[in-house]
Amino acid sequence: MSIHLVGGGRSDEYDGEVYIEFLREAAARAAIADRATPIIGVLLVGGGDEAAEYAEAYRSQLNRAAPSDPRITHVEEGELFTSAVLDGIDGLLIGGGHTPSYLDAVTPIIDELRLLVGDGLPYLGFSAGAAIAADTALIGGWQIAGIPVCDEDFSEELEDVTVTVGLGLVDLAVDVHAAQWGTLTRLIAATEAGLVEGGVAIDEFTVLIVGDDEFRVVGRGSVWQVSASDDGVMVSSLGA
Repeated sequence: MSIHLVGGGRSDEYDGEVYIEFLREAAARAAIADRATPIIGVLLVGGGDEAAEYAEAYRSQLNRAAPSDPRITHVEEGELFTSAVLDGIDGLLIGGGHTPSYLDAVTPIIDELRLLVGDGLPYLGFSAGAAIAADTALIGGWQIAGIPVCDEDFSEELEDVTVTVGLGLVDLAVDVHAAQWGTLTRLIAATEAGLVEGGVAIDEFTVLIVGDDEFRVVGRGSVWQVSASDDGVMVSSLGA
């Protein structure tokens, strides 16, 4: 089973290409339990008055990609998930929104989540859910040492670029909405400052699938690889 990191992107017309492999893996796990349709745990945080609309958007998008049974659990920012959200599921999707609040909300279930994923539970992180999947999670901020490194509108309400302990599912930092929000520069600057040891910035409607021995890109955009070297920060791209 794999870790699926989606850079964001929503559209009512989208066919859900970035979800197809995740749902295939969840269906294989469901078959072991004699379930014809995989149960997908979907964890969402915040959204305010639009929370119900967001929930339905995830449900619709998953089922446009392949048959599934989404079990959506929503909490407000500041609230926490319990381990009950992980019971009996064949795949786990953590959605998008305010990244620090997502990390706070899943903190009580991190150990159990890691065990399940280590035992083969497919994981898909969408936007915030992708960012927090890292060992060292880049959760927001728009400046380093007072110098702007990306647009303040995409700072997740944090001033300084902030990294912290994430879910520990992948050993590279992850930024999202790369081409659309210009967050690639944040990852570059964080790498140059030594806050992270490099990582990936993922475009919208694009998924990086992390398997046991390979990376694979599926979707409309690119995954930008950032690494530190003796000559500075190196950037390259992976396309689908």
